[in-house]
This record gives sequence, C-alpha cells and structure tokens, in this order.
Amino acid sequence: MLIISPTARISKLADIEDSVRGSRIVIEDGAVIDSFVKIKPVGGSGDVRIGRNSYLNSGVVIYSGNGVTIGDDVLVAANCTFAPVNHEYRRRDRKIAEQRFKPSKGGIIVEDDVWIGANCVILDGAVLRKGCVIGAHSLVQGELEPYSINVGNPLRKTGYRE
Repeated sequence: MLIISPTARISKLADIEDSVRGSRIVIEDGAVIDSFVKIKPVGGSGDVRIGRNSYLNSGVVIYSGNGVTIGDDVLVAANCTFAPVNHEYRRRDRKIAEQRFKPSKGGIIVEDDVWIGANCVILDGAVLRKGCVIGAHSLVQGELEPYSINVGNPLRKTGYRE
C-alpha cells in the first residue's frame, strides 16, 4: 500500500513499487524523492517510512525486507542502499535462493536529523541515532550513538555488533 503525502515531491523518474504482501510505503510531508530512487518491497513484510522533510538523492535503493524507518529531516546522498534482510546460505545441499532469508535483526532505523554520505550500505539491524553523520562509502550494520560522526576509512564497518 502506497501512502504518499500531497506535499511530498517525487521525481517522475523514481521507481516506487507497491507491495503484493501488504507492506506499507509511507512518504510523509515535504519529503523529496529524487530521480532514479528505487523502493522495492521484497524479502519480508516490513514497512518503509520516509519522514517529513527527508531527502533521498539519486540512485538510492531501499528494499522493504524487515522494515526501514527513516526519520524527519534526514539527508541521504546518492547511491546508498538500505538492505534490511539477509539471505540464508549455510546449507550446502540447497541453493542459496532456495534457503530464503535469515531471521530479522530488527530492520533499519534512522532517527531524525541524520546525514548519510554517498555510496553507503545500511544493513539489517542498523540503528542510526539522532544527529549521526555517516561518511561516504561506509557499511553500517549496528547501532550508532546520537550525534556520532562516522567518517574515515572507506568501506569500513561502523557500529558492528554480532
């Protein structure tokens, strides 16, 4: 089910698919969805919420999986991926595609006033607390403290927790 505020601005070149499993995709007041953003309900029945006045830049991909919540006033730079689901792969007697998905780690939560730099990957179980700054090319799969700044080595794992 798509629920889009009349004050949200969505590019005609964005691709937002409706769910066949009942997942809700909610885009709130003042949110901006740029061209070539892809929101795809797949890999679970979680909802996707894009908060008020948040901005998704070109090339952002969001899979619904176990759910993605993006708070208010969040800035997401180009080519970021939100993947709140993980494939199961441990059985050698079955193809990975046949094994379906691992249990949820809680989806993805991005609180208010967060800035995510270009080319980041945010994984299932990630919690980005209020005011975080995530440097370009980061991989986030755990919880980050409020107002923490995570910049530095490209492709490093931030907030890692098993």
